[in-house]
Amino acid sequence: MNDFLCPKCEEHIRVGDNIIFKIKNSKKQSALLLLSPQIGNYTSIKHPSFEIQNGEYLEFYCPLCNAPLMSDIDKNLANVILQDETGKCHDVYFSQIVGEQSTFTTDGESVQAAGHDAGKYTYFKIGDKFRKYF
Repeated sequence: MNDFLCPKCEEHIRVGDNIIFKIKNSKKQSALLLLSPQIGNYTSIKHPSFEIQNGEYLEFYCPLCNAPLMSDIDKNLANVILQDETGKCHDVYFSQIVGEQSTFTTDGESVQAAGHDAGKYTYFKIGDKFRKYF
């Protein structure tokens, strides 16, 4: 089973069948958002009273240390660590724009893209910006 970690505190943010995030909408209102741990599955769960609009930018935070998860690659992408079944770690970058389906997974040597909007981020190249895990 793949696990997910905060890149800042390195604590586990996957519980059961969900990755848990704290988010803020454009009105700076906060809520919890649950995302599928399956790369390319864009289902989400939130409280029905928390309103978000398609195309809206959300700020993602670690639910444990409250660190912002905005990547240093692009302000529209959040970053978490995926630890696979073998213990190998990969950076995962995903869109913070509601309705935009873009996810990138890298081990520092290659990049895999998922989602029909992934082409919006065509500058993914392996280099110094990517961590290499051992």
